[in-house]
Amino acid sequence: MNDRPNVFAGLALERNAEQRDDAEWAAARLADPGARFLLLGADDGHGRSALVQAAADALRWLSQDERRALAPDLVPTYLGDDGFGALFALSADGERAERLRAALGGHWLDLRSAGARLPAFQSGLFAYARALAHWQGRTRFCGACGAPLARGALGHRLQCTNPACALEHFPRVDPAMIVIVTWQDRCLLGRQPSWAPNRYSTLAGFIEPGESLEDAVRREVLEEAGVRVGPCSYHSSQPWPFPSSLMLGFTAEAEDPTIRVGRELSDARWFGVDELVDGLGSGRLSLPPRLSVSHALIAHWLRQSAGLDLAELLAR
Repeated sequence: MNDRPNVFAGLALERNAEQRDDAEWAAARLADPGARFLLLGADDGHGRSALVQAAADALRWLSQDERRALAPDLVPTYLGDDGFGALFALSADGERAERLRAALGGHWLDLRSAGARLPAFQSGLFAYARALAHWQGRTRFCGACGAPLARGALGHRLQCTNPACALEHFPRVDPAMIVIVTWQDRCLLGRQPSWAPNRYSTLAGFIEPGESLEDAVRREVLEEAGVRVGPCSYHSSQPWPFPSSLMLGFTAEAEDPTIRVGRELSDARWFGVDELVDGLGSGRLSLPPRLSVSHALIAHWLRQSAGLDLAELLAR
């Protein structure tokens, strides 16, 4: 179990899922004088950035008056209520996004940077809003009949406009497992060919249809590193909107330490505690940043096996 919330996780927000289809309720939320609006900029191919304040690491919310004056035509997506009022997301593209940024002040911040710099609630809210915006932008026609889709449920559902079809479409989430595998007093880490030199991480992969999470753990570790896995246990999860994944973290035990590196990795190795600590201290080893649940899994293993705190090791 993870005793430290993963980045983008633990979002304390009332999403009001059961009320989004209530037209009267939705109209009241949209008209709320205290409503605030998160502005997302153009998609640069890596996802949309969020508008943040010029002089602080904090989101630059639009007030209801600013939204009505500067962007009355942008369709809001309801995010939820944080106890102080309704929160919405707006998406702007191209020159429109830059004109809004100039009028409001502030600058654009990408999601990976937000995970490291913004308060946890704000980075989680940005991740949530961006995932919805990505789905809305990529899902414009019905996959069954090809007819255009119309928004419903304040942006959380798309409805086929063909009366003969009328299929409902919901936000896509792609489940993926990520696991730290142990053998006696060592943990298994691998690296992809595209990564920076000496960077290692836990193994991960997508869940296939008809596959349990535990079976996916065993299959992916065998495919990537040739290691057969026995018992595995759930650790924690993390929304990972790059663009639409949900990372499901596990710990697992190997049945045999033999490594046979597959096609996806350039290397896989067993690391003991001393080797990992020495590698971090000398710079011969780098690990995933705190942004990723992989970091939390490695930190968990260090605490459990040696009583060491990864944050303290990196701070040295």
